[in-house]
Amino acid sequence: MMTMETWKKNLAVLWIAQFLVMGAMNQIMPFLPLMLTKELGLSADTNVHLWTGLIFGINFLPALIFSPIWGNLADKYGRKMMILRSGFGMALTNGLMGFVQTPTEMLMLRFLNGMISGFIPASIALVSTNTPREKTGFSLGVLQSGGVAGTILGPALGGLLADAIGYRAIFWVTGGALFLSTLLVLFFVKEENKPVPKEMKGEGWRKDLAHIVSTRPLPALFATGMLVQFSLIALMPILAHYTESLIHSTTRVAFFAGLVMAATGVANMIASPFLGRLGDRIGSQKVLYISLIFAGIIMFFHAWTKELWQLILVRFLFGLSVGGLMPAVNALIRASSPEGMVSRTYGYANSATFLGNMIGPIVGGLISGWWGMSSVFIFSALVLFLNALLVHSKVMPELEKKAPGNQTVEANMRV
Repeated sequence: MMTMETWKKNLAVLWIAQFLVMGAMNQIMPFLPLMLTKELGLSADTNVHLWTGLIFGINFLPALIFSPIWGNLADKYGRKMMILRSGFGMALTNGLMGFVQTPTEMLMLRFLNGMISGFIPASIALVSTNTPREKTGFSLGVLQSGGVAGTILGPALGGLLADAIGYRAIFWVTGGALFLSTLLVLFFVKEENKPVPKEMKGEGWRKDLAHIVSTRPLPALFATGMLVQFSLIALMPILAHYTESLIHSTTRVAFFAGLVMAATGVANMIASPFLGRLGDRIGSQKVLYISLIFAGIIMFFHAWTKELWQLILVRFLFGLSVGGLMPAVNALIRASSPEGMVSRTYGYANSATFLGNMIGPIVGGLISGWWGMSSVFIFSALVLFLNALLVHSKVMPELEKKAPGNQTVEANMRV
């Protein structure tokens, strides 16, 4: 039986590591288009935005493919080992990005970075399997808040560093931050509940996948995670331009767009631990269902904002409502995973999430082009409501079958 001190120490160290990783990775995006033109030889008439989109998005394709592979290895050799593999690997690839001479070289390194990524999923798997069951939702909520904090501060820090030390040096700073966060895990995180592969070991990915998707309600939870990411990321192509339309000016657009995004992140960071703890008490499935409904309602209000302060307000409220979504999904995946296959299950769940990340911006951009920017908010709201219906019809009944008379599946299990 693990001590309380161990899981709390793991959570604190991984919170810091998540903060460093997400802050480092997100500080790259604000200056990437500028680096392409000023450092990598793209001319002004070249489609810089296309290259930016390709370089940013290419990361998700190999991550989608390789995530189940890393999950399989984590179930055999440990989640901490996968964190170290990913952390040291990404530190190297991001450091090398500071030396590239062409956009193609940058694209290739981003592809390689996506292939060896997995720091965040492995951290989630380690926390969920090395935390007392009754604290899983709270711990995953706290862990998410660290990543969100890094996501908020990363772009601002990247913009400041670009002016102070230059574009290339930021990649070296990013590599250094990834290396430091991995060292923290190496020396201070203790994986007491290590995987003990049983009869499932060595059966191959086809049998693993068949076993996982036949375990209800995992397929529905995978779809839920994908739709959550889809509905959130679909806004990314239009949010800055929508902000610009509200301030009726072309000056300081980046600042105000960052403020709009930060409002969501701050609210998410505040709400995640609270909603995670609430999920431990009343059931993560209930928190997930109610949060999806509230998120859908608030998303509708985005389409009717007329002033900047209104958009900031609804983005903050939206951040509060979505703070419990992915922690609840991850807690339910942990509770529903076949024995000895937790990391593999998270691997397939993350592939579904990466799929949502890939197609969300594409669909959002198409809808905006066809029917205007406000239509993207309405469409995303409908997706959130559809997701709530999926949880109510496919997830909650299955959990009630597994834990009759209980409020949550987690309540049936103890470490």
